[in-house]
Amino acid sequence: MKDLDIGGRLVGASHKPFIIAELSGNHSQRLDLAIQMVEAAAAAGADAIKLQTYTADSMTLDVQSKGFVIEEQDSLWYGESLHALYQKAATPYDWHPVLFEKARELGMLAFSSPFDEQAVDFLAGLDVPCYKIASFELTDLPLIAKAASQGKPLIMSTGMASVSEIEQAVTTAKQAGCDDIILLKCTSTYPALPTNTNLNTIANMRDTFGCQVGLSDHTAGIGVSVAAVALGATVIEKHFVLDRSAGGVDAEFSLEPGELTLLTSETERAWLAMGKVVYGGTQAEEKSKQYRRSIYVSADIKAGDTLGSNNLRIVRPAFGLAPKHWQRVQGRVAKQDLAKGTPLDWLLIE
Repeated sequence: MKDLDIGGRLVGASHKPFIIAELSGNHSQRLDLAIQMVEAAAAAGADAIKLQTYTADSMTLDVQSKGFVIEEQDSLWYGESLHALYQKAATPYDWHPVLFEKARELGMLAFSSPFDEQAVDFLAGLDVPCYKIASFELTDLPLIAKAASQGKPLIMSTGMASVSEIEQAVTTAKQAGCDDIILLKCTSTYPALPTNTNLNTIANMRDTFGCQVGLSDHTAGIGVSVAAVALGATVIEKHFVLDRSAGGVDAEFSLEPGELTLLTSETERAWLAMGKVVYGGTQAEEKSKQYRRSIYVSADIKAGDTLGSNNLRIVRPAFGLAPKHWQRVQGRVAKQDLAKGTPLDWLLIE
């Protein structure tokens, strides 16, 4: 699988995981808080920040009829109308250049998820390094075609999409001129449970669609993301908040700065640990081989004495005969006096 160049950052199996801090609506409509979030994400080692580019009116209709109000009682947003929720979570368009520039100053990439074709045009004017399609928009093929036509890599969350729906999205992107595609395994529940995450899909998705695959992770903590890297994820996206207890529309399943720092270090550690198929120990382990066991004289022996369990033992270190020879040396005769602590050798035995 080829590496992809996203804004000068190479993303792929031969590089450490690409970590995206999703700001979402956790800025609570405060620009100063959003700027602090960008600064904290940079300090935590994130490679990129991601926004969401929409208005409440571009997302839905301002009505209260059935389907436009969240009725699932286990939802974080139970009882809210879609329009009111999106109004509260939206990142104002005029914040985008400010936050993008702050991210660039701090050495991070910055991009966004457009939710309509006008948002794609807006982001194109900001010269974003890539586009992200959210999981609920994966079936919006006109939106995918528009984003894919911009000549930049395309990251798409798969969420609850079927194989055929993912295939349609990938085909649409390719027909629009985009071959640099990354698919993100994603569970579209908020928060998601590890038991619903099914990370074994990552390798299958990579092989099925011939794309790099990552994880958009809505579970608590970092364990699922670290496991995803071990299974081949090259990109990890996590929602981010400065302080969960202070609230934010996605705060419950977002990482705080200390956790994001841990995510960046532990996913890199998992990536480094993957290595290759190795048996027999690495070069770094060579010195440790001396602490294996071998056969040693455990009591002083006179020349002509018979060797056995009364004067030999299998102990560490490994400078004597290997333990596999234990039965062969039983009943043999010493050629010379042997002091306790002598590593047994064939030259010392009749």
